[in-house]
Amino acid sequence: MWSWGIGTAAVLGMGHVAARYARVPLVAGILKAVPIALLALLVAAEPNAVSDRYRVLVLVGLACSLAGDLCLLSPTRFVQGLASFLVAHVCYIAAFAPARPATGSTLLPLVPFALVGAGMLAYLWPHLGRDRPAVLVYVAAIVVMGWRAALRAIAPSTPSPSDVLALAGAALFMASDGVLAVDRFARRFASADAAVMVTYYAAQTLIALSVRA
Repeated sequence: MWSWGIGTAAVLGMGHVAARYARVPLVAGILKAVPIALLALLVAAEPNAVSDRYRVLVLVGLACSLAGDLCLLSPTRFVQGLASFLVAHVCYIAAFAPARPATGSTLLPLVPFALVGAGMLAYLWPHLGRDRPAVLVYVAAIVVMGWRAALRAIAPSTPSPSDVLALAGAALFMASDGVLAVDRFARRFASADAAVMVTYYAAQTLIALSVRA
């Protein structure tokens, strides 16, 4: 079922990207959220999840992402879309949370993610205007998400390949959000839509796959 579902999601995702570049907004809008809905159905139906808690949190994260996708169909609902994705990231942070509290050794993997987030903010800051507080909170959330995914990946109790899949998904999500932010706030470029959506769909697919034991 996963092979069929992911294959269908990939085809529909490519259709969405193609429709955007072909300037057919109605088709692009219809197709945009369907791949995420398919992934959510696959997660909900998975009979052998890593844990029920992990599955529920990833499922809610996908549902919030679906809401964010729908909000972002309208340029006037960017803040609502950002809020929906922020809640999705919080769900993923909770899903990736390690069993033990943070210590000096567990804080070390935070450094590369914090540096990436700081670099992103430094580049975007002059262009953000009144959106600075919202973007600051959002960048902090994706940094923590990546860090928690890394901690989960190196924890001996995390089953494979769930560990690597979730970490790769979190990293791709950070890349997707970064490209989206650059395109929206700093510098428009023609390939942004494709780069954002390909990395976004790949990220969500990997995180969904990480539910499987």
